[in-house]
Amino acid sequence: MNQPKVKYSLSNWDLVSVNPNYKTWDWKDLFCYWGVNVQSIIGFSLIASLYTIYSLNTFVVFFGTILGSFLVYLFSNLIGKPSQKFGLPFAVLLRSSLGFRGAKFFGLIRSIVGIFMFGIQTYFLSKAIGYLLRILIFSIDNSLLDQEIFLTFLLGLNIIDWISFSGVVIFQATMFSVGIQFNKKLINISAITVYSGMIIFFFVVFLSDVQATSQAFINILNFKNFLDINNLIPLLTVAGTIFAYFSIIILSYGDYSRYVKDEKNLEKGNFSLILNLIIFSFFAVFIVVGSDTFLNQKFEDLNRIFTNPTDIIGKFDNLQITIIVLFFIIVASASTNLVANFIPSQYSLINFIPSKLTLKSASYVISITGFLIGIFWLTFLSQIGILSFIDTFGAFFGPLFGVIIVDFYLIKEKSLSNKDIYSVEANGAYYYSKGWHIKALYSLIIGFIFSASTIWNTNLMFLQSYAWIIGAMASSITYYLLAKR
Repeated sequence: MNQPKVKYSLSNWDLVSVNPNYKTWDWKDLFCYWGVNVQSIIGFSLIASLYTIYSLNTFVVFFGTILGSFLVYLFSNLIGKPSQKFGLPFAVLLRSSLGFRGAKFFGLIRSIVGIFMFGIQTYFLSKAIGYLLRILIFSIDNSLLDQEIFLTFLLGLNIIDWISFSGVVIFQATMFSVGIQFNKKLINISAITVYSGMIIFFFVVFLSDVQATSQAFINILNFKNFLDINNLIPLLTVAGTIFAYFSIIILSYGDYSRYVKDEKNLEKGNFSLILNLIIFSFFAVFIVVGSDTFLNQKFEDLNRIFTNPTDIIGKFDNLQITIIVLFFIIVASASTNLVANFIPSQYSLINFIPSKLTLKSASYVISITGFLIGIFWLTFLSQIGILSFIDTFGAFFGPLFGVIIVDFYLIKEKSLSNKDIYSVEANGAYYYSKGWHIKALYSLIIGFIFSASTIWNTNLMFLQSYAWIIGAMASSITYYLLAKR
């Protein structure tokens, strides 16, 4: 008797389980991965602001940061272990919980958010490139920038901006579409490069006036009344803020953990997030405080402390420092764009049309769409509050996490069928109701309502930092109660 052929139309070379020989990532690679996620302008400004602007107890900020990063560590282990064990990206793992059609459409949400953020971050990345081009043109002839060609704007961008933005999009599309092993090298080089830059800048600030900068750093350390009960809310707020910063990358962490050698390296590498935050926080705070001391000596009293690296170098008014810092900003921004936006969008797009898309073609879709988002960002998208809608799409991330975790650990008890997860046959384990798992979808919607309410309900906006966790808890509890019936 002939065996009936099983249809594996959901299979794709970039989505299949990773060959154990290609599981080459160890804890040091994950240290660089987490380093890249910390090393952004937003991350620098956020951490420096928590320590220097809000008059919070230093221990409150420090332990709030540790608590927030520890939550990220725990959740990353939970979502990362199934992908490490079975070698599956997030979007494919999602099929086991939502069904293959549910995973196709709800997985696409990760791409929508990632592509929008890729376009926006590419726009700001191109501004740094544009500054370098302006410096170059000005150094050749300081009157060139007054020529009419540089004063003509289209969609708020002049010819330098268009060249910068187009060049950055093409460069990222070319570099990021090579493959995950090449991307691993980019991540490692970027993390080491940016930390090297921070060490250099640290010594530039420190050696400008050793006594004054050291004293200024010591002065911001506030240890009074740490055990006061009134510090509990600020501590939880800091923890929530840090968690919210990393929340976008937790859901699709399996896109990276699938390449990790073993579970031990995964846990050790994830724990390095906490070490990264401690190292980065020290450098960021010292640079900000030391720079403020130096600038106050130079310009007398400034009316505020600068926590954004671009604002700091602007005040230094030193061409060499400006060029060097812009270089490190470009490296940090591009690598963050790669790990947080580009790679997760690739896999989710391929999962949407597995029979048509490849890593390269998905990269072109991301790049072209990101290009359109970037060119309309200044004149249109930023004016209509598009980020609120992107946040609303992001409100699905926590609930998706909750359903996946409960389904894998409690319902399916850590087992998966690698064969059925690529099948559309009615007798497949993940066919459910024509490719939709109704109980999971119902739980997902419940979790989304809870999560999104912190965005749109003004009375609940104070919980927005915890929207991801609230949505995850609501969906996980609902799904467990439904699936166990």
